[in-house]
Amino acid sequence: QVQLVESGGGLVQPGGSLRLSCAASARLFSIYTMGWYRQTPGKQREFVATITRGNSTNYADSVKGRFTISRDNRKTTVYLQMNSLKPEDTAVYFCNARVTWADYWGQGTQVTVSS
Repeated sequence: QVQLVESGGGLVQPGGSLRLSCAASARLFSIYTMGWYRQTPGKQREFVATITRGNSTNYADSVKGRFTISRDNRKTTVYLQMNSLKPEDTAVYFCNARVTWADYWGQGTQVTVSS
């Protein structure tokens, strides 16, 4: 069982930045593909970014050039640096850890972009 704990969410003005962190309790953290997803009320959870065990990254078109995902295997933590934030980035952000035989989710952290 893997536990994921997100932190770093909050209220930020449009154009501002936040960095989300996700601490994982996985002994084999380095083999997991880690990702960030987000969800707003009444909508399905949507993909934001992933980073593989080989550090290949993938981003949703809506965040390319503004968000950066990274991982620190020694700290078993994945990060999401979010710059140039827009009101439409407002959502609950969820951390995900995935291998072929398992899929884990954190509880989420709220990000609100508003003036």
